[in-house]
Amino acid sequence: MLLRATLFLVAVAVFAQAQQAVPTKDPGVARAELIGADDVRVIRVEVQPGATRSLHTHDDVRAHLFLPITGSLEITIAGKTKPAPVGQAFRMDKGTVHGFHNTGTTVAMAYEVFLREDAKKGASNASLGAVLALLAAH
Repeated sequence: MLLRATLFLVAVAVFAQAQQAVPTKDPGVARAELIGADDVRVIRVEVQPGATRSLHTHDDVRAHLFLPITGSLEITIAGKTKPAPVGQAFRMDKGTVHGFHNTGTTVAMAYEVFLREDAKKGASNASLGAVLALLAAH
């Protein structure tokens, strides 16, 4: 059973990495949905050099994590801008105004993890396992 669960999570991570990013309304910013479960959503955001994800909020989630994985990013949260180095995690609650910008010369990427508002108190083990496998694969 453990082997089957591990193989499933590895398959989810491999499939997630292969998802094609779709352009957003912000020029040079694209995203690919990696996990779209009832309780959690994970997207990979790709930001071209010099591109900016405009300030926005998420009012349909309880909390939101921004996890830079490549490149050189800065993030603005509630009016304060700071570097967003690879490996750093940023947490925002529902309604927090935020955006980000690629300050480097190569494509930058980040994972965004959204804990949905209508989810039960805790995310399911399967969804959290898939998120952890995705993060571990990178």
